Amino acid sequence: MDGTFEVTLARDSGYRFQADFHDGSGVTLQLDEPAPLGEGTGPNPARVLAGAVGGCLSASLLFCLERAHIDVRNVETRVTGAIERNEKGRLRVGSLKVHIRPIVGDVPPARIERCLGIFEDFCTVTASVRSGLEVEVKVDVTATPEGVPAEAGP
Repeated sequence: MDGTFEVTLARDSGYRFQADFHDGSGVTLQLDEPAPLGEGTGPNPARVLAGAVGGCLSASLLFCLERAHIDVRNVETRVTGAIERNEKGRLRVGSLKVHIRPIVGDVPPARIERCLGIFEDFCTVTASVRSGLEVEVKVDVTATPEGVPAEAGP
């Protein structure tokens, strides 16, 4: 899974955006800010980040358990995020607490211990967030005369 990937976002209205993941699935995700800024018609970016961390950790643990030939019947994960203000008073995701509950068949606990010790290191998203990652930002402003809509799409 090495390489680059792309996600594009197109504004619907207000603070609502459609995210296209360009993964061949054809599935888009609607993002929106909660009221009073947006209408709360979809998850906001902080919740998507929490979902990405929880989803990646869950998949990583599932992969390890299955490779250890452990009968995994289900995996339930809860991620609790805290929004806090930084030293400049800006809102940030201050912490994420992840609780993963794999439901397995009858298996000696020792067979699970190895996976519990290594699965986090294989989670691409969590490892990236924990160590920090480079985010390069470029903004190209397109001004249009009043009454003439700008072209849609990135």
